Amino acid sequence: MHRSGAAMAWNVFKFCTALRGLGSIMILMVLGVVGVSYYAVVITNYGPGLAAGGLDSLIAFVVLTMFHSLLVMLLWSYFSVVFTDPGTVPPNWRPAADEERGDNDPLTASEFPSDTENGRIRFCRKCNQLKPPRCHHCSVCGRCVLKMDHHCVWVVNCVGALNYKNFLLFLFYTFLETSLVTLSLLPHFIAFFSDGEIPGTPGTLATTFLAFVLNLAFALSVMGFLIMHISLVAANTTTIEAYEKKSSPKWRYDLGRKRNFEQVFGMDRKFWFIPGYSEEDLRRMPALHGLEYPSKPDLGAQEF
Repeated sequence: MHRSGAAMAWNVFKFCTALRGLGSIMILMVLGVVGVSYYAVVITNYGPGLAAGGLDSLIAFVVLTMFHSLLVMLLWSYFSVVFTDPGTVPPNWRPAADEERGDNDPLTASEFPSDTENGRIRFCRKCNQLKPPRCHHCSVCGRCVLKMDHHCVWVVNCVGALNYKNFLLFLFYTFLETSLVTLSLLPHFIAFFSDGEIPGTPGTLATTFLAFVLNLAFALSVMGFLIMHISLVAANTTTIEAYEKKSSPKWRYDLGRKRNFEQVFGMDRKFWFIPGYSEEDLRRMPALHGLEYPSKPDLGAQEF
């Protein structure tokens, strides 16, 4: 393992450890932003427009339909990340090679050093157990997480093999929703700087202003985060692995963009945009369970 890259990675994730106690507060913040946006878009500006008639009613109907559709998908994805276990190592897990040999003797850390550079089998000294490929120990959760990407304080959970797709969908729908709110409130925001009289009470005007600023900020920040994770999916890597393999030009799990995408979203297109997988994908794709990953045979000795 490249120690400089690993040190840099864990310096980043120590920040999440410091924010461990803010988990519930972060969920309330997410719901608070949703509430402010809902009040500004539905209650204050576009809900009343449904009864206006003409083009205003049509615009209000389109905006409200898109707003509620994206909001349902956003919240569904968000709570799927929050409540889905990211993937833990099964009790007494052993590599397939050991199971085939019928070796039932307990394996110890001395047999499988945790910092082996070229070996496939790794041992977690904190959990006192073997680590499957692409598994990392989370100091916040205090356990090993399958294909761990990072510990996200916004979802009060680790993002790993079993909820990474949900996390990506949460980013995707958050970007679409915040962009929609920003664009729909833009005319009202511009009106704040005009000379004409603005209809509404001070409370509704302040809510509209706040909702626009919050959603613009979230849209821009989430866009950058979403672009980063799209690049990670395209290379079939995680945030932690991206730091650890900086000096490794070839990556054993990079099987091409199509197959890399399918290892996160599955092969059934009907399930690509909703949290979850089809039973057929779960049956035929072991990678979705987080324990086995197909790799390039010529790079079989590479492991992180």
